[in-house]
Amino acid sequence: MKNFKGTFTALITPFMNGKVDYSSLEKLIRQQLAGGVDGFVINGTTGESPVLNLEEQVEVFNFVKSKSRQDTVLIMGTGSNNTQKTIEASRRAETLGADAVLVVVPYYNKPPQRGLYEHFKAVASAIKIPVILYNVPGRTITSLATETIASLSKISNIIGIKEASGKIDFAQEIIKACGKDFVMLSGDDGTYVDFLAAGGHGVISVATHVIPAQMVQWKKWVADNQIDKARADINKHMKLIDALFMEANPIPVKKAMQLMGVCESGELRLPLVELEKENTEKLKSEMKSVGVL
Repeated sequence: MKNFKGTFTALITPFMNGKVDYSSLEKLIRQQLAGGVDGFVINGTTGESPVLNLEEQVEVFNFVKSKSRQDTVLIMGTGSNNTQKTIEASRRAETLGADAVLVVVPYYNKPPQRGLYEHFKAVASAIKIPVILYNVPGRTITSLATETIASLSKISNIIGIKEASGKIDFAQEIIKACGKDFVMLSGDDGTYVDFLAAGGHGVISVATHVIPAQMVQWKKWVADNQIDKARADINKHMKLIDALFMEANPIPVKKAMQLMGVCESGELRLPLVELEKENTEKLKSEMKSVGVL
């Protein structure tokens, strides 16, 4: 099994004239690997999974795999609010050669904790590759409880969680309940250093698109007990991180990639639209202030 305690980029899916822009995607993959990231999440929220059709999901995964190194960790987003569809998508990911699947808490349905447990258990039972839970109550409304996560952690191939609530005390509760072997990945870039200092193992990040080397460095500094150094540096980048979420993700980060010349356009698919002009100027200003433009 590959090491999931690392720095992973939740990859955008570049578009041009309504189609996946594979030329820009290749440039992005090269830029990310040069920045030192350990792997990618494909077909996640940042990749606009709700608007990718099945053929595109498969093609994008295969393309990323073909352009990555052998040691690059490839995680496929397969979650939905339909357990059977999630199982089918997870089996497909396994067949494609994904190293793990990232399964979001079912949204809209508002299942109780026992329903969440049965959902994730059913998905994990259907495949052999690792499952990473994804808790993001800001998008799903429903949140996994510590007790549910602890119960799920006892299932052999449920190996960790992407915890995106931004609540460090909740992350500490999970670590206490599940033990140090349960992989803790931050899903909140702004609190990443504090998350690491609390015992977290890595990140599935949006900001890595723009500052991959810095995000990798923060993890190294915390591991070397240079927490103050990491905190001081993330604080220098905080306005940029905030700007990357001034509109719904991935609207700002797609514009950032266009501004950096990594992607040809900042195009999204409806119902998402490109970043407002005024916000584009704010983003540009923050990118200049940290030297990425």
